[in-house]
Amino acid sequence: MKFKSCCCLVLFLFMVTFTALVQAKTYDISSPDKNIKVRVSVDRNITWSVSYSDKEIIAPSPVSMTIDNGVVLGLNPKIVKAEKESVKNEITPVVKEKRSLIPDIYNKLDLTFKNNFGLEFRAYNDGAAYRFLTTFDNKIKVYNEEATFVFAENDSVVAAFEPSFHTSFEKLYDYIAIASIAPDHKCYLPVFVVKENGLRVAVTESDLDDYPGLFVRGSGDYSATFTGQFAPYPLEEEQTRDRTLRVTKTADYIAETGGTRSFPWRVLMIAENDVKLIENDIVYRLAKPLQLKDTAWIKPGKVAWDWWNALNLHGVNFKAGINTETYKYYIDFASRHGIEYIILDEGWSDTEDLLRLKPEVDLKELIRYGSEKNVGIILWCVWLTVDKQLDEAFTKFEEWGVKGVKIDFMDRDDQKIVNWYRKVTAAAAEHHLLVDYHGAYKPTGLRRAYPNLLTREGVRGSEYNKWADDITPDYNVTIPFTRMLAGPMDYTPGAMRNAEKGNFNAVFERPMSQGTRVNQLAMYVVYESPLQMLCDTPTNYEAEPYVMKFLGPVPSVWDETIGLQGKISDYVVVARRSGQDWYVGAMNDWTPRTLKLDLSFLGDGDYKVLLYRDGPNAERFAEDYQAIITTARKGDVFELNLAPGGGWVGRFYK
Repeated sequence: MKFKSCCCLVLFLFMVTFTALVQAKTYDISSPDKNIKVRVSVDRNITWSVSYSDKEIIAPSPVSMTIDNGVVLGLNPKIVKAEKESVKNEITPVVKEKRSLIPDIYNKLDLTFKNNFGLEFRAYNDGAAYRFLTTFDNKIKVYNEEATFVFAENDSVVAAFEPSFHTSFEKLYDYIAIASIAPDHKCYLPVFVVKENGLRVAVTESDLDDYPGLFVRGSGDYSATFTGQFAPYPLEEEQTRDRTLRVTKTADYIAETGGTRSFPWRVLMIAENDVKLIENDIVYRLAKPLQLKDTAWIKPGKVAWDWWNALNLHGVNFKAGINTETYKYYIDFASRHGIEYIILDEGWSDTEDLLRLKPEVDLKELIRYGSEKNVGIILWCVWLTVDKQLDEAFTKFEEWGVKGVKIDFMDRDDQKIVNWYRKVTAAAAEHHLLVDYHGAYKPTGLRRAYPNLLTREGVRGSEYNKWADDITPDYNVTIPFTRMLAGPMDYTPGAMRNAEKGNFNAVFERPMSQGTRVNQLAMYVVYESPLQMLCDTPTNYEAEPYVMKFLGPVPSVWDETIGLQGKISDYVVVARRSGQDWYVGAMNDWTPRTLKLDLSFLGDGDYKVLLYRDGPNAERFAEDYQAIITTARKGDVFELNLAPGGGWVGRFYK
């Protein structure tokens, strides 16, 4: 009897194990070039894993969503249908950021489950992504989403950590082992993952709408696992300043939303080296398609900015400040150099009433004067005031001939604020207004649906030079590999007072930058922003005619982008094409280095080259530079000698 019982137990365990194995199902899709493989396993839960050329990107990572009544979509799932499809499309963006034609080629897997939900997985040549879909009749509350990324034990990350959900998304970046990140140590996206197998990965999201933004935090068990975290839905708020609305009470759920919908994409950008990630535009490809019929009025360009330089004009016969004469001077400067816009930052109106204008600023006259000179006016606004006066103010702006708005200080990405972005961007489009968001979360593709959204901040930009010393060349060659991977960033480059290491001072009224003059010029090629700022005063630019020979013509949008060389936090070299012209920008950290620039990307024939390089004394005097005109052909090799905090930039034209 004892032997018989033992046999029965073994048989029972075998049957249980066999049944589990039979029930567990796996589904594989590969990228069109076969390098990236996505495997989805459906058993008691759902996991996905990703590899590149048989090198692991993430190990099996669970995905689920908890909704009303404790229902977990993904727990004991039952598959109804599994479908695969290969897709080959092209996207012609209204505003071309990296390229004028975007190949949208991928293989996908659609899994439909019982209980009114599904998952869609995609494998591209440069990344992988998934999202939830639901088909409930009524609204649902989402209490949590399990968005998990299981990396390898020795993988590290470059990330910006933020303890609060109330943030301007302007933190510095840390290099840290993923396994050492505590559960209460969360970071916002994108994060840059340095894999011990040599691959490079960025984690972010796309098509964020009617849902809070994704943060990731450590797992707490010393594994290299990121776990998703979301701002809870705000129930009560308190206004503490003209521009600050703080959440004082939250719900126990993260979103209340339509029951039939698609949810945001969870995205892995993948590359063999650091710099190739800069070419990646998967966030745009995954985003909601164009929602506007009329886009002919949307014009990207460069913009002369007043606030950073504190309107410090000199050598003029009027008192510079927030007044009509000063802004006419900015318009004249912009017109002379083909700069499309000027911004009137804080001070042109009452911050709590956009229609109560400062008497010293004749806005209608400035708009008329700018129109004569082909220079448009963009107005800075506090977001709470925009919210209060949305229809009235935007109607007036359109009537007056304002070209755009720069909206500031939202400082959150909970569901309520995410929806606010869509509402305001759509309203701006109705009134033919361009949009630049400051105090903003990272891009998630809204600009594809509403291309009047040209750029946004969500980065510690050059404004910090006015009061801090942490905008270093090392930091400036970190953000192209982190924040910029999500989309355009309004860093506001162009400082003409430049300081070498040890001689920098934060001066609010007369700011300077760390690094060389050419390092600042190279930002106009390396940094993406279809509305690209010139942050310094027209007086300083006019004193540098050779600088303006570059800053005048340099485009803010591109037909082609190639990441040439780079290592995060060390250096970066990027080539971009506009028409037949090529531009190359190189930026360096504090370590002097020499790089070889192979011009094999050029077209056939001879090119003239206008290049700017660090001067022989740039290490001692950061404003020292040389402007040189030479020639080049495809296949030539230039030597780039980069000073500490230095740069190199060139325009190659027929």
